[in-house]
Amino acid sequence: MEAVLEKLREYADKAHGDQRRKYSPERYIVHPVRVMEICRKYTEQLPILAAALLHDVLEDTPVTKAELHQYLLTLMNEGEAKATMQLVVELSDVYTKAAHPRWNRKKRKQKEAERIEKTSADSQTVKYADIIDNCREIAANDPEFARVFLRECQSLLKKIPKGELELYAQAKAVVSEQLQIVCAR
Repeated sequence: MEAVLEKLREYADKAHGDQRRKYSPERYIVHPVRVMEICRKYTEQLPILAAALLHDVLEDTPVTKAELHQYLLTLMNEGEAKATMQLVVELSDVYTKAAHPRWNRKKRKQKEAERIEKTSADSQTVKYADIIDNCREIAANDPEFARVFLRECQSLLKKIPKGELELYAQAKAVVSEQLQIVCAR
């Protein structure tokens, strides 16, 4: 499994190319790796860990669903590849600014929350890890935006309780803690 995850990490890193994290000079891949490591504390299921590494590939890179699926089939059996693809698709934002330029952020996030609410427990588990990793970084580096982002995360978490319960509790606690910190500034 480790060899597969390393190849997926390399694939995601190459797909993200020169992208950097918004608040640091680090290559983008550090975020998906941290998301995977958070998930790994609660599961060893390859599709979940793979989806954690790949969760932003369809949304933020030129890689297509077909290309990603073909690549997954070179590394895993058909069932694992299908499960991974389903999770990555569920984790990819649909209501983006590019797709809905006339909608404001609030409406896009509301629609996205309604969509994510219907996703699988496994994708919600990965989403918890994504929220945990993102909210700490945003709160530390952009307190003004963090107030908006963290409230969006609080609202979203109320709608997505199907994932891993301990990780869900951790995500809620981290968001609440970071919100208290930024609101006290």
